[in-house]
Amino acid sequence: MANAPIHYDEDADLSVLDDRTVAVIGYGNQGRSQALNMRDSGVDVIVGNRSDDYRSAAEDDGFDAYPIAEAAARGDVVFLLIPDEVAPEVFAEEVAPGMDAGDVLNVAHGYNLTYGFLDPPEDVDVTMVAPRMTGPAVRALYEEGEGFPSIMAVEQDATGEAHAVALAIAKSIGSTRAGVVEGDADMETYTDLLTEQALLPIMINAMIAKFEVETAHGIPPEIVMTELYLSGEFAEVFREMREHGFLGQLPSHSRTSQYGQLSRIGEVDRGPLRSFFEAQLQGLDDGSFVREWSTEQELGRPGLARLYERYRDSEFIRAEQETMARLGIGTETDDEGDGD
Repeated sequence: MANAPIHYDEDADLSVLDDRTVAVIGYGNQGRSQALNMRDSGVDVIVGNRSDDYRSAAEDDGFDAYPIAEAAARGDVVFLLIPDEVAPEVFAEEVAPGMDAGDVLNVAHGYNLTYGFLDPPEDVDVTMVAPRMTGPAVRALYEEGEGFPSIMAVEQDATGEAHAVALAIAKSIGSTRAGVVEGDADMETYTDLLTEQALLPIMINAMIAKFEVETAHGIPPEIVMTELYLSGEFAEVFREMREHGFLGQLPSHSRTSQYGQLSRIGEVDRGPLRSFFEAQLQGLDDGSFVREWSTEQELGRPGLARLYERYRDSEFIRAEQETMARLGIGTETDDEGDGD
């Protein structure tokens, strides 16, 4: 198994972006944070968005904001930071016509490259810098002088400078402070979607099973849900794991906890888990998932709405919401949010 290259501040040259205008298309969570970080790094940034609240927000932040087609034509480096499901149409109709030879298309997720939904001109560079961090945290960590990891890729090198540009992009948003791991768009797409389609479902099912066993044995749902994640303890554990690794964070727990965790890891049969991961990865590799999701979008996402309803009405979610209300924690969010 070959190790992936990791790049840091000293590996990147911001001057590569001198005399280039970066057009950030989309001003949601990632768009806003990356645009602000780049501007603070000395990069010339403009914003492209449809005439809505997002464009007003960009103007309030001091950016020159334009319709998407005009911003793309003005930009030498185009950041496509809009939701995956609308990006292909926007790119084909409003972005690609304004790109000139030698321009750069940069994306923050490999999905549309992996599945061929984007068709960049052959004479432009295509790069990916994909932060492994939420949009608000991308900004907050930059302002604190810290960084966040990203996955970087060069998918098309028309100019011979695409690698240097990708590194400069990563540095301008603050990612080389922490380390930028180089791979390709497919790798980023598969590992991201496999987390969403396998790891998280396994974790949620494990929590539901624990909830079912404990409540069946008379433990009140409020106690179960508080222990599971509503206390925020799990978030702290993962934060410690990021800083110290799994074994390194164990001394933060009691010795009873340390022994209980380590002695029972080997008792779990990982065979069925690996089989589930393999099945989901196969669905990513053979395109069956992307076909399923494309059909779902074409129909107006009725299946997604039904899934929300199914789990909203489950005993687990009812217990969660009731406990949150009684503890006075949490805020309302919109279902099916874009998350961009």
